Amino acid sequence: MKETLTRVDWTRGRAMKTELEKQPGAAFDFRLMKRLWTFVAPHQKWLWLSLCLLLFTSALGLAQPMLIRIAIDDYLITGELKGFGWLLGAVGVAVVGELLGRALQAYTLELAGQNALIDLRMAVFRHLQKLSARFFDKNPIGRLIGRVTTDIESLGEMFASGVVTILGDLINLLAILSILFWMNWQLTLVALCAVPILLVSTLWVRIRVRRAYDDMVSRRSKLNAYLHEQSSGMPLVQSFGREKLTKSKFDEINEGLCSAQLRSVNWESCLSALTDMLSSITMALILWYGGGLALEALGAAPLSETMHPGITLGTLVAFLQYMERFFGPLNELSMKYTVMQNAMTASERVFRILDTDDSIPQVETPHKSSETKGHIRFRDVTFGYDEANPVLNNVSFEVAPGEKVAFVGATGAGKTTILKLLTRLYDINAGAIELDGVDVRQYSLKDLRSRIGIVQQDVFLFAGNIIDNIHLGHPEIDDATARAAADELHLDKVIARLPAGYDEPVRERGKGLSSGERQLISFARVLALRPGVLALDEATSSVDSHMENLLQEAVGRVMKDRTSLIIAHRLSTIRDVDRILVMHKGELVEQGSHDELLAARGFYWKLYRLQYSQDEA
Repeated sequence: MKETLTRVDWTRGRAMKTELEKQPGAAFDFRLMKRLWTFVAPHQKWLWLSLCLLLFTSALGLAQPMLIRIAIDDYLITGELKGFGWLLGAVGVAVVGELLGRALQAYTLELAGQNALIDLRMAVFRHLQKLSARFFDKNPIGRLIGRVTTDIESLGEMFASGVVTILGDLINLLAILSILFWMNWQLTLVALCAVPILLVSTLWVRIRVRRAYDDMVSRRSKLNAYLHEQSSGMPLVQSFGREKLTKSKFDEINEGLCSAQLRSVNWESCLSALTDMLSSITMALILWYGGGLALEALGAAPLSETMHPGITLGTLVAFLQYMERFFGPLNELSMKYTVMQNAMTASERVFRILDTDDSIPQVETPHKSSETKGHIRFRDVTFGYDEANPVLNNVSFEVAPGEKVAFVGATGAGKTTILKLLTRLYDINAGAIELDGVDVRQYSLKDLRSRIGIVQQDVFLFAGNIIDNIHLGHPEIDDATARAAADELHLDKVIARLPAGYDEPVRERGKGLSSGERQLISFARVLALRPGVLALDEATSSVDSHMENLLQEAVGRVMKDRTSLIIAHRLSTIRDVDRILVMHKGELVEQGSHDELLAARGFYWKLYRLQYSQDEA
C-alpha cells in the first residue's frame, strides 16, 4: 500500500513545548495585527462606525473651548449678552453630544472586539480538538487554559482601548496642536517645553513595564498549571499529608506573581505621577507667560481690537482647556502602548498554539464502507512515546471478526498502547495496523473511532446529565435510543435512587457516582453507538461486589457478536475468551487459550501462579 501520510516527528513535539513557553520579543508586530484582522474583518462594520463616532465626538470636544473663548471675549467681558443663550445652548449640545457619542463609540468598538474574540476562542478550541494526544502529554492543561482565557482577555483590552482609540488620540493631538499654534505660537512653544521630557520618560518606563508584564504572564501561566494539577490531585495530596509542602510551593509561585505585578504597578504609578507633575508645570508656565500677555493686552487696547502679541482672556482660558485635552490623550497613548504590547504578547502566544502542527494526519479521500466486520491485523508494529525508547517492538497478530481476544502482561508491557494505536490517538512509528483489510490511516478519524467502542477503567463523565453522557452528542443517537441501551444493561435500576433519574445532573468527572455506576454508563455509551469492535481497558477491575454481577452481564451483552479486545489484570475474568495474547516488554511472547498457555508453563503460567498465590494469601 502506498504511504500517503507523514509521521509526526517526536523531536518536533519536544521542541514544540519549548516554543509554547518562549516569550515574544516584538512590542508591536504588523504580522500579528494582520492575522488578528482576519477575525475582526467579519465584524468590521462596527469598527468603522466606532471610528466615525470617535472622530465626531473629538470634533465636538475640540469645539467646546472655542465656544467658551467666544463666550468670554465677545459676551462676558464686553457685556453684550444678545445671542448669549444660543451660544450656551451650543455648548450644552456639544457636551451632551460628546458624552452620548463616546458611550456609543465604546459600545460599538466593544461589540466588534468581543465578536472577534468569540471567533478566535472557537478557532483555538477547534484547533486543540485536532491536536494529538502527544501534544497534551507535553503541555500542562493549566497553561493551555491560560491561552484560551487570560491571553484572549488581554486581546479584549486591546479592542477596548486599542488601534481605533489610538488613531483617534493621534488625530486629536494633531488637531489640538494646530489650534494652539493658530491661537498663539509663542505660548504654544512655551507649553510644549515639558513634552520631550514626558516622551523620553514614558519610553524609558514602558520598557520596564513590558519586562515586568512578560514576567507576570509567565508566572501566571505557571500558577494556573500548578493550581490545576494540585486541584485535580487534591485527594492524593490529603491522603499523603502533602498539604504543607504544596502550600509552600503555591506560596512561592503566588508571591513571585505578586512581585511581578507590583513591579508593573510601581512603574505605572511613577509614570502617572510624572505625567501629573509635568502637566501641572505646563499649566503654571501657561498662566505665567500667557497671563502676562493677557495683562498686556488688557492695558494696551480694547480686547476686541488688540493685534499685539498679547492674547485675550478668552484665548487664555481656551488655551488652558486645550492643553488639558492635550495631556489627556498623550498620557493615554503611553498606557495604550502598554496595552498594545500586552496584546502582542498574548496574540503571539495564542497564534503559536494555532501554528502548532501536531495533529494526526488524515488522507484527502478517506476509505468508506457501510459496515465493520471487525477483522484486525497488526503487522510488525513498532511504536514509542519517545522514539528512542520503543514501547512496542515488531508486534504482529491478527483478530478474526467476532473473536474475543485478551491481552495480559506486566505493567508497561504495552497492552493499553495497542488500543491507543488502533484508534489512532497516536500514530505508529513503523509497520501497519489494518481494520477489515484497510490501513487505519486510510479511514477518517471520526469514521475510524465510531467503529471502535472503548470502555476504560477510569471513566470520564462530562458536565450535563446522565442521558447526555450516554449519547455524547452523537446526532444519530436520540434520547430514546440512549435510554433503551441503558435499560438493556439494567442501568435504570441503578439510577432509580437518583431524584431526576436519567436527567440527574452529573458533577465534575462524575463525582457522586460510584466507579461501577460510571462504568455502566460507559457500557451504555458503547451499546447505544453499536460499534463493530469493542475495546475493554481494565473495564471491570475496580468495582465493588454489589456491581460485579451487573457489569459482568453488561460485558456479555456488549461483546455479543462483536470483535472484542480485552485488557485485564485479573486473569480469572478472561478464561472464556477465544484467545489470550501475552505481552512482555513490548513484545508478543505467547498466545493461545487459557488451558493451552497454562500447559505451556511460560510467561502466562508465571503470571497466573503469581496472581493465584496472592489471591490465596
